[in-house]
Amino acid sequence: MRLLVDAGNTRIKWAVVADADRSTLPRWQQQGAVERAQVEALAQDWSGLASQAAADEALQVCVSNVAGPALRESLQALFHDVFGPRVIVEWFASTAERAGVRNGYRHPGQLGCDRFAAAIAARALFPDQELLVATCGTATTIDVVSADGCFEGGMILPGFGTMATSLALNTAQLPRIDGAAPPERMFADNTVDAIVAGCIAAQVGAIEHALAERRRLRPHAQLRCLLAGGAGLLLAPYLAAGETPLEKVDNLVLIGLHMATMGV
Repeated sequence: MRLLVDAGNTRIKWAVVADADRSTLPRWQQQGAVERAQVEALAQDWSGLASQAAADEALQVCVSNVAGPALRESLQALFHDVFGPRVIVEWFASTAERAGVRNGYRHPGQLGCDRFAAAIAARALFPDQELLVATCGTATTIDVVSADGCFEGGMILPGFGTMATSLALNTAQLPRIDGAAPPERMFADNTVDAIVAGCIAAQVGAIEHALAERRRLRPHAQLRCLLAGGAGLLLAPYLAAGETPLEKVDNLVLIGLHMATMGV
């Protein structure tokens, strides 16, 4: 039994998978998520795992953490409090190569570990295909994985929610957007919908620009776009009509951690 943890800037997602499960799309035995500020709540979520682990070998944990050293310390203490000293924790990090993906970053260790995990998952799900991986969370990252398995690089921009919040924080009369529904029309007739429409257009425009640039560089390759992250559901309808096949994939980082820990 392995516990996989995706500690992001906004939420902490986790899943449990059996050691024997070597499938590309694992069957999660348990899964959940909490807000980053509620990290202590994971102790109760994981209490049942502790009793299972006590009867078996030491629990294996793999963590992708992009939320900084303070959260790492909190999670490390939590693992030991809940599972005891036998817990074995891997803090997943970007390396030059792992699980069939070569890291083409100029300094491989500087690539965000969540982006590397997502690239591993994308490659495992769609092997030997030209992939553009758009993960739409607190930040939006748009990365390329070549058909021969190289993470070539990508783009980082503020995520949908970050864009909307920045307008409220930096302007005197624009409202904060808490939860967003698709606007009735992109040329909106009210301020809230106008902000949502603008942020959607910026996110979709960046992804479409990246797709167009990749098609220019690889005109004969069959390109596929993977869309992940909390804002993916909002953005998907605006990308689905494009010429590139679109795949909405949940838990892409957790899938990547699963593939990396299986050594495939």
